[in-house]
Amino acid sequence: MKKVFLSLTILCLAIVSCNSTKSTVNKEASLEGTWELNYITGPRIAFEGLYPEKKPTIVFNLKENRVSGNNSCNSYMGALNVKGQKIDFKDAKMAMTMMACEGQGGDLYMSTLDKIDSYAISEDGKTLNFIMGDIAMMRFTKK
Repeated sequence: MKKVFLSLTILCLAIVSCNSTKSTVNKEASLEGTWELNYITGPRIAFEGLYPEKKPTIVFNLKENRVSGNNSCNSYMGALNVKGQKIDFKDAKMAMTMMACEGQGGDLYMSTLDKIDSYAISEDGKTLNFIMGDIAMMRFTKK
């Protein structure tokens, strides 16, 4: 009887541990793909004024561990530094094109990215928030 109980306990633990690993992988995998900015904190200029022609985007490629996108004027790319819900763009060694751009939107986008230390994705997987401390600094929608 003890052997049967012990075997069932080990089997249950194995199933539970497999399911917990799946949920972590699925959370990180939900970052995958293209996201479009629809909110940024801080500026006194309306969002539409900062990005009148093109909204910034960010693209996550988890297989290659890369991040790229467009800040509304210039393209950027770098290494993806993510562990759990923590994300770091400061040490991503970002490369960026250097086109002359009107307005402050692109610079504001890049400087705000440097401040981000974590992220959260909505349960439906359609909204991505970039967070500094406990403040949502940027919000994206899945494309």
